[in-house]
Amino acid sequence: MYMPEHFSEQRIDILHALIQSYPLATLVTHAEDGLNANHIPFLISPPTAAAPYGLLRGHVARNNPIWQSAANGGEALLIFQGEQAYISPRWYEEKKRSGEVVPTYNYAVVHAYGTLQLVEDETRFLALLTDLSNHFESTMPQPWKISDAPTDYISRIMELIVGIEIPIQRITGKWKTSQNKTSQDRMNIANGLREQNASNTVAMASVMENQLFT
Repeated sequence: MYMPEHFSEQRIDILHALIQSYPLATLVTHAEDGLNANHIPFLISPPTAAAPYGLLRGHVARNNPIWQSAANGGEALLIFQGEQAYISPRWYEEKKRSGEVVPTYNYAVVHAYGTLQLVEDETRFLALLTDLSNHFESTMPQPWKISDAPTDYISRIMELIVGIEIPIQRITGKWKTSQNKTSQDRMNIANGLREQNASNTVAMASVMENQLFT
């Protein structure tokens, strides 16, 4: 990934926080017929000796051939897209002076790399599914639990899916949030984004404000 130094974000806690907030990854692997991309939600676990930058856990349909990539041991790329918004040139101070301004697009993204591993032990697989459902149900007023479903039904479902883990061996983040602009321009941009009052523009405004005032 092209990475100007002022856009680089390498702090593990910040990278993990984006993954936690935007858990749907684009998982890119190399198949016999070329690159293959799948979209899969993942949980992120803290770093360990075996996973120096954290462990990603999820599952895929057994009919999805991506899990067979574990056999070839090839490296996978996971892309987690965070906040993003269009930036209008009308927010730059230079527009008033010379008009020499153009649009751009701001975004935050994490790229994680590792080798896909299968979760073949049934107890560990059930624990993975339990963790996934508990995590995503945690904001519900009456969270659904795996134990709410009949045991034989869950067993049948588990036969149709495959648990996967990816120990992260490399990870990098890119926060393209107008760091190459003046503080005044960045404040103008954040204010302009808030005025648009869309979920993505307000989210990007918050990112920029946090960078400016912390």
